[in-house]
Amino acid sequence: MAIAVLRQVKQALSNLSAREIRQQAERPVCVGLVAASAESMGRMETYFAPPHLSPGRRAESVRSLVRGSHSGCDLEIYESNLLRPARAFSFDPESPDDCVRRIIRAREDLGLPLARTLFPFRKPVSHHMIRSVSKENALFCLATALPDIVPSIASLGWAIGEFGSDAAFLTMNQIRMAFYLAAASDRRVGFREQRSEVASIIAGAFGWRALARELIGKVPFGGGLIPKAGIAYAGTFVVGKSLERLYRVGYGFTREERRAVYEEAYEHGRQIAGMLLENVRPRKAAG
Repeated sequence: MAIAVLRQVKQALSNLSAREIRQQAERPVCVGLVAASAESMGRMETYFAPPHLSPGRRAESVRSLVRGSHSGCDLEIYESNLLRPARAFSFDPESPDDCVRRIIRAREDLGLPLARTLFPFRKPVSHHMIRSVSKENALFCLATALPDIVPSIASLGWAIGEFGSDAAFLTMNQIRMAFYLAAASDRRVGFREQRSEVASIIAGAFGWRALARELIGKVPFGGGLIPKAGIAYAGTFVVGKSLERLYRVGYGFTREERRAVYEEAYEHGRQIAGMLLENVRPRKAAG
């Protein structure tokens, strides 16, 4: 059985391209900054290119920042007390992180290159990726058991039939997440470059498979699916959060920290699955 799962994982990993992720992260970005004074401009530049960065990394960040409004910029950021075009974003020096969060929500296409180039984007973009992939994995587990909700995961971009098992998909998606987190943190990306992380994720797939199988059995409709989806969400969330810390400060979670994060994420994953199944039950009853 273990050999079969490994074969499925290997097949699933053929869908991944570390090169594409690297290219996406290394895409040049241009951010126009508009401020009312030189002092305000200096505060904005210092926020987006903080002095604690190494000289080389800070120089790269500064090169992506352009003073003034320019049509060639990927996005423009205006000081909050200035009138701005509808497409531009507002920067309040009292709460600068709010500007970053708004940009991430509105311009997901720029998330990875912004995170790699501009330090304030790194952590929130990584957290956004972790939550997104965790939810994808939870929804995939439900979709394989309940065809009724397949339309709900149309945004995943993967065909369910391409994967031999839930474990194969979850493993592939967690490794994809690891590639994105490394790229967002300006780390080396790839199977060889991240072989320790990849090996750990593949090993974890067997534990998830055994635990999830225990929960399905013969239970009332959805009774075993909710815990299964919760496990998929929590397992992915813990992997992502631990990797994000590893790339940010050089070490991951302790065993106690992993347990605490897992328990909280498990409940959140159960809630997501429960809300989805509540929408499925009326349709099944009507049929």
